[in-house]
Amino acid sequence: MSAQDTLDVRPDGMTVERARLFALLGRLLVAAPDSGLLAALSGLRGDGTALGEGYGALAAAARAADPVSAEREFHDLFIGLGRGEVLPFASYYITGFLHERPLAELRGDLARLGLERTEGVAEPEDHLGTECEVYAGLLSGSFDGGAAEAEAFFTRHLRPWAGRAFVDIEKAGTARFYRAVGRLGRIAIEIEQAALGLPP
Repeated sequence: MSAQDTLDVRPDGMTVERARLFALLGRLLVAAPDSGLLAALSGLRGDGTALGEGYGALAAAARAADPVSAEREFHDLFIGLGRGEVLPFASYYITGFLHERPLAELRGDLARLGLERTEGVAEPEDHLGTECEVYAGLLSGSFDGGAAEAEAFFTRHLRPWAGRAFVDIEKAGTARFYRAVGRLGRIAIEIEQAALGLPP
């Protein structure tokens, strides 16, 4: 019997679902959904829980959207002419400026985890989508570190600002499809804070 047999480090079902949720949020925040993703999202089913209602709202938003309108909305919301309505970067939310201390701290932790920015990606690593993707990778076990590293990453890099950013996305004047993304993200952050015993 090997050590792998005696020590099962695979994430449990709940952790896998949390990882999938944050991977989905990350994907939707780094690029607009294409037709295939919109079709998949339109089939989501919700229930009476806050998270279930968030999934249901996202499904309804996906059914009302198309790739062209989603791309235009993504541009107006996050890119814009000069800047978008929402600047989804930790440095901006925490300090009021881009490329500040939160980015340096994140880069240090990513280097320690052996993670590097993908070649050709222009946005700094403290983008909300990137942080959601890293958190998803830590939860799922795709990145080394386990539950303790995932909890530390959430506490240090997502908890201080991600909830506010998702609220701003949810309330943005240019948001239609992304209003549902903001809602789902806000709920996800609230659930994580409760699960980790953190104050709001």
